[in-house]
Amino acid sequence: MQDKGGGVRSKLVIWLVVLSVSVSVMPTSSVHAQTDTTQGLTLPLAVELALRNNPMMRAAASGRQQADAQLDEARAGRLPVVQFTETYTNSNNPVFVFGSLLEQGRFGPQNFDLNALNSPDPLNNFRTALTVRLPVFDQWQTSSRIEQARLGQQQADKQKEFVQQQIRFEVLRAYYGVLVANARKDVADEAVKTASADVKRIRDLYEAGVVVQSDLLAAEVQLAEFRQQQIEAAGAIVVAQAALNTAIGLPVNTPHRVEGALVEKRFDAVDAEELLKLALLHRPDYARAQLAVRSSEQGVRRARGQWLPRFDVFASVGGSHRGFNGSADYAVGATVTFDLLDFGRSARIKQAEAAESLTDAEQARLADQIRFEVIRAHQQFVSAQARLEVAARTVDQAAEVLRIVQDRHQEGLTTITEVLRAGTALVRARLNLLAARYDYYVGYAQVLLASGRLNDVHPFVS
Repeated sequence: MQDKGGGVRSKLVIWLVVLSVSVSVMPTSSVHAQTDTTQGLTLPLAVELALRNNPMMRAAASGRQQADAQLDEARAGRLPVVQFTETYTNSNNPVFVFGSLLEQGRFGPQNFDLNALNSPDPLNNFRTALTVRLPVFDQWQTSSRIEQARLGQQQADKQKEFVQQQIRFEVLRAYYGVLVANARKDVADEAVKTASADVKRIRDLYEAGVVVQSDLLAAEVQLAEFRQQQIEAAGAIVVAQAALNTAIGLPVNTPHRVEGALVEKRFDAVDAEELLKLALLHRPDYARAQLAVRSSEQGVRRARGQWLPRFDVFASVGGSHRGFNGSADYAVGATVTFDLLDFGRSARIKQAEAAESLTDAEQARLADQIRFEVIRAHQQFVSAQARLEVAARTVDQAAEVLRIVQDRHQEGLTTITEVLRAGTALVRARLNLLAARYDYYVGYAQVLLASGRLNDVHPFVS
């Protein structure tokens, strides 16, 4: 009886050693053997691919292109406007006929006839003109639009920076999600393999009358539990791979050989108050909100500028003719325009002021939201760090419990059921350690994202 129990104990010790080795995340897995690519996918490479392929980056680039076009359009307000016109008129209006004859150079003594002056025959007139108009002062409209367009460019750049940080976070979370899924599958595979051998051995002992049936049933229950974990881990790998491909911007079924390890690592924690200050300095979305406030101020300036006069200069060259021949003329001048009565002007000013007030409120709301996100991310990171320490101690404790139970079983002081229960607890503790380490990694990334400092992923690369 003691010899056979010692054999079970030796097998469980081997199982413990295998599980200890399996805690570190292996770069490859049998599940992925058929989907390996020629080049392993590292975290920096995954981020690089995402920054090229993710649709969010294309949207951000389009936003910058739109801002550039808006600036070009606004600057065009300072350039002259050149117009070409060709007008055909047929009329017997006395003033029109008299003036058109003069413009065509065909006015003669016969046209002084009173009947011809008062009741002229219809006249055809073609008027060709080239006009150049240049604004000198346009009530601050163009200068305000240009400044708003420049602010729009800066907003687009900040939006791109914000999107880049979000993509880095999503890729990092998905990348380590794949590593954790692979590690859980490795642990589950080894647990199933060891538990299957234990069931066979205990069945032989039961048939030999050495152990009771409850011991065999307990071993079979343990094997079933490990097989459930194995099935869940296999499905989790497929989902994690799809999540990583989605974050990168590739089809969900794109095969990869993910390289890396979710090793033990310590990150430098920053005080919550310091994080709040850093967030308001570095968050791209908050900088974008500040730029939006400045843009709304330019909108108010442009609306109030409508109280001022407008000054333009112009030059025109043209000619009037009946067919292909006629006379040419030119005109140069300047205009000053002042709207004495414009019922919509006050409303437009109020609208611009309301927009400015709205952007101020949005900036304040975003500042409050950022503070909340920083506090939440910091607390989650601190909690993950504490849970990681507890999980590490639990693994050591579970291993010690298993050792003690095995010694007691060897002395005949406990049943095989207790040994199996202790082995199950150790497997669960190691899986919890993997989950806690993943939360610790992601929690630190969330802290960097919340404070606007997730500019690269090198702190996570071992």
